Amino acid sequence: MAINIGDKAPDFTLVSKGAEGPELVKLSELVGKSNLVLLFVPMAFTGGCTTEFCDISKGISAYDELDAKVIGISGDNPFAQAEWAEKEGITIQLLSDYEHEVTKAYGIAYEQFLPEANLIMGGVSKRSAFVIDKEGIVRYAEVLESPKDMPDFDKVKETLKGLA
Repeated sequence: MAINIGDKAPDFTLVSKGAEGPELVKLSELVGKSNLVLLFVPMAFTGGCTTEFCDISKGISAYDELDAKVIGISGDNPFAQAEWAEKEGITIQLLSDYEHEVTKAYGIAYEQFLPEANLIMGGVSKRSAFVIDKEGIVRYAEVLESPKDMPDFDKVKETLKGLA
């Protein structure tokens, strides 16, 4: 079941590759500190996902000014994510949903990713954007069917302005 505007964001604990090694990041520990933008992408090292996260990284000051922390989530392992971030200059925090549990909890998993290419990769995240306020309530939700489409970041920023 997809998460809708007004729902409480499902809590999760995911792994991030920190400076000292893998670290656990819990959504409930981030809620209340700032507004959150969760960006789910299908997979690291692909053109669309790299473009999205590089563009966000270059424009991160706009999110900082809106009191928002941006987090990227994919099903890749944290070591692959760290390599991707280093290679491409991605500066947002990346979280590994390796088991696709958060993707399922948010209701955004492909049953079969890119079936036209005969790929049998179920559970991959659809490209999605969620804005979560300081109380942990979803204030914006956008789930895209095509991995080539990008979230409407103007609407994401507009939502964040309304939370200020």
